[in-house]
Amino acid sequence: MGLQHKLRVPRPHEALPGRTMTMPVPPRHFVNGRSLQPPFPHGSERFLAGMGCFWGAERKFWEMQGVFTTAVGYAAGHTPNPTYEEVCSGLTGHNEVVLAVFDPNAVSYADLLKVFWESHDPTQGMRQGNDLGTQYRSGIYVFDEIQRELALASRRPYQQALTTAGYGAISTEIEDAPPFYYAEHYHQQYLAKVPNGYCGLGGTGVACDVAPLVTLDVASS
Repeated sequence: MGLQHKLRVPRPHEALPGRTMTMPVPPRHFVNGRSLQPPFPHGSERFLAGMGCFWGAERKFWEMQGVFTTAVGYAAGHTPNPTYEEVCSGLTGHNEVVLAVFDPNAVSYADLLKVFWESHDPTQGMRQGNDLGTQYRSGIYVFDEIQRELALASRRPYQQALTTAGYGAISTEIEDAPPFYYAEHYHQQYLAKVPNGYCGLGGTGVACDVAPLVTLDVASS
């Protein structure tokens, strides 16, 4: 079988069964001391995406002004409440994702999309750099039609920019937000706990211009 099974999202009947017990979640964010779980402040919104190893992805978003809290977890697969080892097996279908809860009056969804596109290579399919497997695929998981419209509107011009720079087709999946399963406590804010820890995240160096989306974002709010 080799690594081939890790390059294909399993069908539901092929996935591991999982469990009903949820993962224990730390009471506070290691960096900012805020809650990782709801309830979140009134008026806040959620951004959910996969862009390779979630350690580096989470740091990108907790460093942004206007982001209330962040957490890492698993989503877009079949296995309920998976473990990290199960996700790495390629038999859950889940992606390593980061959840960012943000204040739309302080930072726009378009701004988060810019960080998403520029912080990884969205043309690599079931991998990101040396990290190989379905859990490293690029994905944006939207919570409403406004987010979907903005995600699609950002992908089109970014594809043009990548093509001009010599990159291939964007493989990013844009889907409705699935259930989010929190990852184990030691993964949460990992690079703050282990500053010299592994981070396989790397962008293409191609800028993503979200200025045209600002009007759309404001008009939708």
